[in-house]
Amino acid sequence: MANEIFLKLEGIKKSFGGVHALKGVDLEIRKGEIHCLAGENGCGKSTLIKSISGVHEIDEGAIWIDGEKMGKFKPIDAINKGIQVIYQDFAVFPNLTVAENIALNCEVKNGKKTVNWKEIHELAAKAMEQVGAKMDPDMPVELLPVAGKQMVAICRAIINDAKLLILDEPTTALTAREVEKLWNVVRGLKAKGIAVMIVNHKLDEIYEIADRLTILRNGAFVSTGTINEYDSARFTRDMTGHEVSSEKYTPAESDEEVLRVENLTLKGAFEDVSFTMKKGDIFGITGLLGSGRSEIGEAIFGITPPDSGNIILNGKSVTIHSVADAIANKIAYVPEDRLTEGLFIEKSIEKNMMASSLRKYFKGMKLDEKAMREASDNLVKELGVVTPSSQVPVRTLSGGNAQKVVIAKWLNTHPKLFILNGPTVGVDIGAKTEIHELLRGLAAQGMAIVIISDDLSELITNCNKIMVMKNGKASGITDNNIDNIKL
Repeated sequence: MANEIFLKLEGIKKSFGGVHALKGVDLEIRKGEIHCLAGENGCGKSTLIKSISGVHEIDEGAIWIDGEKMGKFKPIDAINKGIQVIYQDFAVFPNLTVAENIALNCEVKNGKKTVNWKEIHELAAKAMEQVGAKMDPDMPVELLPVAGKQMVAICRAIINDAKLLILDEPTTALTAREVEKLWNVVRGLKAKGIAVMIVNHKLDEIYEIADRLTILRNGAFVSTGTINEYDSARFTRDMTGHEVSSEKYTPAESDEEVLRVENLTLKGAFEDVSFTMKKGDIFGITGLLGSGRSEIGEAIFGITPPDSGNIILNGKSVTIHSVADAIANKIAYVPEDRLTEGLFIEKSIEKNMMASSLRKYFKGMKLDEKAMREASDNLVKELGVVTPSSQVPVRTLSGGNAQKVVIAKWLNTHPKLFILNGPTVGVDIGAKTEIHELLRGLAAQGMAIVIISDDLSELITNCNKIMVMKNGKASGITDNNIDNIKL
């Protein structure tokens, strides 16, 4: 069964107006395999998924499902063929229970006009048993964590006789432990002969779960093969079209201290945290979820002010009781969740970039709109934000470009200390590299850069000092040698 092809695409083309989203893509998905689809944001992954699931009608090419060549087909036809897609929002109904969400599609598909609650609970129990999920069937889905909502969506797909399950960026909002549980479920589906296609651009996760890999770039097919055929260099080259250096960051030697944190404490989160940074240092903070790593950044930025301790920035002791205090002391903070905490997604790029520095653009009682436009256009250019204009809404940007907007917003305040929590979460490898290069350049210019992350490869490559947090305490500060880092 492993070599039996379930889905075959040949020369798939799709355009929207003058934009060629897909330029002749080939793809094969075999029964009982885990296949990763990778590519930078904007490469055509989402368009390809929607073409496979009947949402988009292709312009050219051919689609075979389970040996049958498809003509025009709609989402219901794809579902009837066993194709189920779980998007990043999971498409669950928050006000319905776990059991209702799992059984809903089955009830609609079978044309049920009355509700049989016993049957609904039996369907839900059967689905949860198949994937090893343990959830209260009567709990409203809105009360579940992200991983629980995702499991509900997977159960719903399985109960609808899925033969190909497509997971779109399934690990974006999951902890490491939740990711491992998800992979166990996916491996179980594979063992049952179900094909699973995972859209992902995280090489470490792809190596852990995938049998085969296909890479797209700029709407075109680049390569496909078994996972063993890809090392890090080939993966990066095929994703971006060029080589990306993995050389570790080493700052120029300096005795000039730019940041000192002494015995910083936030009750219930962390205690007695101390570290120093010299000019050129990039300081990494890592640890498991709940270790206190994120709370350190939030305390220094005044989101949850510390109870005690000292912060000395460029030789001056600063007092932080609020976010306003932090900004006044030239401290900037990029939150882990850029969409809900870092951006006004319906507003323009310009308005987002200017949001934290409006005061300097006032002329009398009015804002100098010309100066703001020039500043935002310059920031777009300097950070390489891919956009036709600084006037378009942020919601139109890819994850990497949206993150650049958050960074630009704070760079426009000219910070002395820049704290970034998960700076490249949900960002493709090209934008990730650009952000890392930017941070290295800022550190070389004398800015204190702190990166909080659970991505050890990110920290090892870009930080010359790394502090590991365990249960609210710093277990040690080391260099960027992975053998010295124990979570």
